[in-house]
Amino acid sequence: MNTINFTKSRLALCVSAVLLSGSYSQAFAADNDDKKKEKKAEVETIQVSGIRGGLIRSMDLRREEKGVVDLISAEDMGKFPDTNLAESLQRIPGVTISRANGEGSQITVRGFGPAFNLVTLNGRQMPGSGNTRSYNLENLSSDNVTTLEVHKSARATNPTGGLGATVNIVTTKPLDNPGQRYSVSAKAINDTSNVEGRDVTPEYSALYSNTFADEKFGVAFSYVHHRRDFQKQSANIQGWQANVALPTLDEENVIDRRAKDSEGNPIGPHFFPRDMNYGIENVARERVNSSLTLQFAPIDSVVISADYVRSDAKVATNAISWGMWNDYGGNINAYELDANGTAIFADMSGNDGSFTASRGTTEFEEESVGLNIAWQVNESLALSLDYHDSTSSADNGADKNLGSYGSLVLGSDQLRTKTYDYREGEVPQGIIYWNNGTTVLAPSEMDSHFSQFVHSPGESGVKQTQINGSWENSFDIPLVTVNFGAAHTKQTIGGSNSWSGLIGGFLFNPSYTELFPDSMFVHNNTDNFLNELAGGGSNLGSNYYYTFDFDEVVARSKAFLTNEQLGGDDYFDTSATHPLGTKSQGEVQETTTSLYIDSQWEFDVSDYAVSLNVGLRYEETDVVSSVLQPVPTQVWWKGGGEWLTQYLPGENNFLTQEGEHDVVLPMMDLKVDLNDEMDVRFSWGKSIARGPLGSLAGGRTLSGSPKIGSRNGVQGNTNLQPYESTNLDLVYSYYYAPGSYASVGYFNKKVKNFIGNRIVSTTIDGFHDIYQGPRWQQAESDIVARGEQATNDVIFAQMQANGATLNEGGFITPNSDDPLIEWDISQPFNSSDEKEVQGIEVAVQHLFGESGFGLGVNATLVDGDVEFDVSSLEQQTPLEGLSDSANFQAFYEDDVWSVKVTYAWRD
Repeated sequence: MNTINFTKSRLALCVSAVLLSGSYSQAFAADNDDKKKEKKAEVETIQVSGIRGGLIRSMDLRREEKGVVDLISAEDMGKFPDTNLAESLQRIPGVTISRANGEGSQITVRGFGPAFNLVTLNGRQMPGSGNTRSYNLENLSSDNVTTLEVHKSARATNPTGGLGATVNIVTTKPLDNPGQRYSVSAKAINDTSNVEGRDVTPEYSALYSNTFADEKFGVAFSYVHHRRDFQKQSANIQGWQANVALPTLDEENVIDRRAKDSEGNPIGPHFFPRDMNYGIENVARERVNSSLTLQFAPIDSVVISADYVRSDAKVATNAISWGMWNDYGGNINAYELDANGTAIFADMSGNDGSFTASRGTTEFEEESVGLNIAWQVNESLALSLDYHDSTSSADNGADKNLGSYGSLVLGSDQLRTKTYDYREGEVPQGIIYWNNGTTVLAPSEMDSHFSQFVHSPGESGVKQTQINGSWENSFDIPLVTVNFGAAHTKQTIGGSNSWSGLIGGFLFNPSYTELFPDSMFVHNNTDNFLNELAGGGSNLGSNYYYTFDFDEVVARSKAFLTNEQLGGDDYFDTSATHPLGTKSQGEVQETTTSLYIDSQWEFDVSDYAVSLNVGLRYEETDVVSSVLQPVPTQVWWKGGGEWLTQYLPGENNFLTQEGEHDVVLPMMDLKVDLNDEMDVRFSWGKSIARGPLGSLAGGRTLSGSPKIGSRNGVQGNTNLQPYESTNLDLVYSYYYAPGSYASVGYFNKKVKNFIGNRIVSTTIDGFHDIYQGPRWQQAESDIVARGEQATNDVIFAQMQANGATLNEGGFITPNSDDPLIEWDISQPFNSSDEKEVQGIEVAVQHLFGESGFGLGVNATLVDGDVEFDVSSLEQQTPLEGLSDSANFQAFYEDDVWSVKVTYAWRD
C-alpha cells in the first residue's frame, strides 16, 4: 500500500522527579545499612559516573572488542531525551530508527531495515512482532539494561539473522553488582496533541537488586509503568491504479506532461489514486514492563541464573475518517498528469463519499522465561547451557463491547462529481460536489454504506537451547581462545483471521437514511486539522467532517437491520464470525540446528600487535507451513464500486507445505595496533537474514472485496531462501584521550537471494468477471449512445434494464460467457540479481577535560544499486531504508546538573 501520510507535530515534555537516591540505569547508587549514620556516610562516598562515565566505558569496551562493534553503557541510557532503547541506539554511527506513535520502534543499520537486523536479549533470539522477525524495541524499557552491543561485522558465536547488524541487549545481573541497590523514579509526560484523553500522563519505575549469603545468591527486579494519550492526524492515499482506461476528452480537459514519442503519443505508465481520505485517530496507550532475575552460585565455579521478562501493552484507538473512493474509466471528466505520469488532478463522476468511525483495542503481551547454567570447569575450559521460551502475542479483540476491531461507514452515493487535487500545497485535496448543490452533505442525507468487523489474534514464539564452550590456551603458541557451541531453535508464528464481510444496510440500497437522526451527527470544522501544513486547516478544500457516537450507531443498526428487515444474512452484528464473512488460520514452524567454532589468535608482526579471529557457523533449517483457509467460488457485484468474493459455506482446505535450506558462514576479524592510541580493523564474513515468517505461509488468499483495479491476492513461499551477504569492513580508530576518539571506516555488502514480491496475473477456472463481460459492454454502449456518462452506478441500472436479474441479496452474478477474472497474485521470491551496498562511517567523540562538557558527532554515507525506479512497472527488489544519516549530541554534567542535547538527521 502506498500512503501519503502527514502527522501533526507533537511536543512531549518530560518532567522527571527522582524520589529515592540515585538512578538505577546509571549505576545503582543507593546502598543500605541497618544504621542510618552508616547508610548516610556510605551514600555520600558513592560516585555516579553519569553521561561522561558511560561514554568512557563504551569507548573502552569498543576498543577491546574484536570486529566492528559499537556499544552504549547503562550510564548513557534512560536519561532524557532518550525515551527508549531505539532512541539510544540511533546515536551509534549508521543506525537510524523508525518511529511508531512518536517513539522509536525499530532500527535501520547502514541502510538495512528492521527485517535485516537481529535483536537478542542476553544473547537469546527474540520473537518478532506481527508477521515479521523484527523485535519491537518500544515495548522494552531501558531501565533494567546495562549495555547495548551493536555487532556490525559477522560473528560465528551470534545467532544468524543480523545481516545489517546484531543488537544484543544485556540486562542487570545481581551477582555482577554485589550489594543492595535500588531506585524509584517518576515522570510526567505532557503531550500537546491529545484531545480525548489526559494531557498529562504518568511514567514511573521501581528497581531493586541485592545479594545474600556471601554473594552466593542474588535477586534483581524491575517494574516500569507508562501511559500516554495522543492524537494522530493524516491525509492518505491508500493505493494507486496503474494504466486505467482513459476516455477521449476535449483537449482543454487534459494536461499530460509525460514525454512523447515521434507520433505524439505519451511514453510511460500513468497512475491515478484509488481513494483520497483524511483521518483523525485518538490513541490511549498503557505499557507495563517487569523483570525478575535470580542467581545462585553454589560453588565458585558454577553460576545458575533464572530470569523472567514480561511486557504488557494495551492500545485503544477511536478514529474518524472521511473521503471518497475512485473507480476509473468513462467517469473521468478531466485530469492532469505530471512528467512521471502521476495524476495530480482528476475530476470524476460516480462512486460515493463516506464518514467512517473505527474503534478497537489491541493487547500486546511479550514474555520470556530463561535458564542459564555457567560452569568454569577448570582454568582453561568454561561451559554454559542456556534455554529460553519466549512468546509475543497481539489480540485486536480486546474491546469488551466488540470483541473485534470495528468500522462503521456512513455516507452517500448521491453526488454529481468529485475532484482530487495535489497541484500545490502539502496536503492533497479531495472535494465532493453533492446532488444537493453544495460541497457539504446534510445529516438528513447520511445513509449506511456498510460495516465490517475483524478479529485477528496472533502469536509468535522462540524456544531455543544453546550449549556454549570456551577453551583458553595455556601453551606457548599464538592461539589464545577457542569458542565452540551448538544450538537448537524452534521459531513459530500462528494466528487466525475472522472477517465479518460487508454487512448492515449494504451500499445505500435500499436507503436507510431514517435510521440515523440528524441530532446524532456533530458538524466539525478542520481549523485544527493538519493546520501546520500548507493547504491544511481551514484551507482544506473539504473543510468539514462529521463525528457520531459509535455505540449509538451500533445500537440503532442492531435494532433495525435485522434478518426480518433485510430478508437474509445481511443482518447487522458486531461479531467478526458473521455468516457472510470468512475465517482462516495458519501456522509456520521453523526449526534451525546450528554449530559454530571460533578461534582467537594474538601475535606480533614487526613492532605491531595483531589480533586475529577466525570462525565458522553452520545452520540447517526446516520449514513447515499449515494453513486452513476458505474456498472461494465467485465474485458478485452489488453496484457502484462494491464487489464481494463468495465462498463455499463450511468448506475449508487444510494445506501443509514444507521448505528447507542450509548455510555455511565463515568469518574473519583482523586488528592491528599501530601504537598505544591507534588501531586498524579489517573484517570479512558472511551473514544472512531470513524472510518474514508470514511470507513462508503457504496457500493463497484472494481479496474479499475485489473492486475494479483491486483484484488482488497473496500467496506465500515456504521454500523462500534467506538473504545472503558477503561483508567487508575496514576501520581506522584514533583514541587520543580518555573518553575521546575519532574513527573512519568503509563497509561493503554484496547481497544475493534478494527477496522481492512478484505479481503474477492469474485466472482461476470458474471465476468469471461481470466487468467487461457481454452484459457490461452492452450496457455501456447503450448509455454512451444516449449521450450519457457511463459510470458504474448507471451501468448497474442499465444491465438490469437489459434483463440482468438480481439474486436475493441484490447482487448481479456472473455468467459463463463472462471473461475470467484476472487476479494480481503477489508472492515473495528470491531474485537472481546480486545487490551491492557500500558506504563510509565517520565518528568523533570528545570530552573537554574535566570541564563537564562533551560532544559526539557521526555520519554515515551509504550508496547501492538497490534503489526503486518509480517510473518502472517491472518487479523490483529495492532496499527500504537506504539513506545517509548523521547524529549529534552535546552535554554538560556536574554534581548538580546533567544536560544533554541530541539531534538525528536522516536523508
